[in-house]
Amino acid sequence: MGKGELSLDWGMAENLAYASLLKEGYPVRLSGQDSGRGTFFHRHAVLHDQVTADQDERIYIPLRHIHPEQPDFVVIDSMLSEEAVLGFEYGYATTQPNELVIWEAQFGDFANGAQVVIDQFIASGEAKWGRVCGLVMMLPHGYEGQGPEHSSARLERYLQLCADYNIQVCVPSTPAQMFHVLRRQMIRPLRKPLIIMSPKSMLRHKESVSRLEDLAQGHFYPVISEVDNLEPESIKRIIACSGKIYYELLAYRKEHHITNMAIIRMEQLYPFPHEEFQAEIDRFSNAKEVIWCQEEPGNQGAWHRIQHYLLRHMQPDQVLGYALRASSASPAVGYTARHRFTQNELIVAAFRDKI
Repeated sequence: MGKGELSLDWGMAENLAYASLLKEGYPVRLSGQDSGRGTFFHRHAVLHDQVTADQDERIYIPLRHIHPEQPDFVVIDSMLSEEAVLGFEYGYATTQPNELVIWEAQFGDFANGAQVVIDQFIASGEAKWGRVCGLVMMLPHGYEGQGPEHSSARLERYLQLCADYNIQVCVPSTPAQMFHVLRRQMIRPLRKPLIIMSPKSMLRHKESVSRLEDLAQGHFYPVISEVDNLEPESIKRIIACSGKIYYELLAYRKEHHITNMAIIRMEQLYPFPHEEFQAEIDRFSNAKEVIWCQEEPGNQGAWHRIQHYLLRHMQPDQVLGYALRASSASPAVGYTARHRFTQNELIVAAFRDKI
């Protein structure tokens, strides 16, 4: 990957983000459950030598050896006490403006145990007390048939807290996007908490890869436009989505040879990228329908929080629809077969002739 011979995966892009920031003089602090290896084995921040007898030499952390004069890289496998750990990381981040401070949940729903810290401090601390904070929360999110407790990071909760440009909520869909959103957090002169709905199965998805050039020359794109060479004048429907559902929509469209429906990715849900979304509406001006597609049930996910943003930019003759799971008290079903059935249903609904 470093030689440019293979496409970059998520672990490589994330490590390069940290390494480049360290090279530029920014300390990095990463804590959470299994953060040393990454919950889904995508990160190799800590290497363990099982042969060497000397206890002091058994652990090697490559990111501590990027540059002779680099600042600290700290990675901590924290205890399963989210309220205590996240509360500490929030306080630490408020006092260290030049350090990238990240708390990572083993599964996105683990943040539920720290909801009081998120509500009382992370989302509202600046408005209430003028406490500026650049804390990053990485929350694994995605519906893969793992049941109600390991599917949703409760995206809707964070979007409900959004107001006055208090936090950032991003759903990167490529390694390059993850690379740039982490670097952006430190490089631009803005300190706001960053909530990342981070991937699970996408970490090894054959389509979710990036080129080295995407990291070296690109930037973070709040909206990613249609990637296939479709004729804009022929598009009758725009399907907007976030996260891994994009790759399933793309596969379905390819399998069924659909050429009149464009798929765009909303990579930043708040602050909503008004100009970028407007550009997509203008690009596909012949489209009469805009569909929001999400994996989450209708009472969860982004649908209720962003539909007014979508409507603001749509043309008077365009219709807004949705493709999603039926509203539910639970974030997800507990049976894999049922999950697959409803997943297929919502993908088919996104392309259905009548909305």
